[in-house]
Amino acid sequence: YVEWKTLKRWGELPDSELEVPGYLLRSAREEAELTQAQLAAKLEVTQQAIAQAERWQSNPTIGFMKEWVRVCGRKLEIGIRTQEN
Repeated sequence: YVEWKTLKRWGELPDSELEVPGYLLRSAREEAELTQAQLAAKLEVTQQAIAQAERWQSNPTIGFMKEWVRVCGRKLEIGIRTQEN
């Protein structure tokens, strides 16, 4: 995570690694200055559920992500765009 966060800040991440759901959720939590336990209490889930969702290969539902970012004072935006050649 630390390496990903640093490379993202430097603009050095490959496009395929820019939007890793678990890492984006962790970033939102850290920016909101919440511990995993504090966020878990607000979402009424276990701290283990938070830890699992913050992993590289996590696959959280959109509903869970929406609630997570809302609690962190953020807004989730998901879109589908046409490909540009």
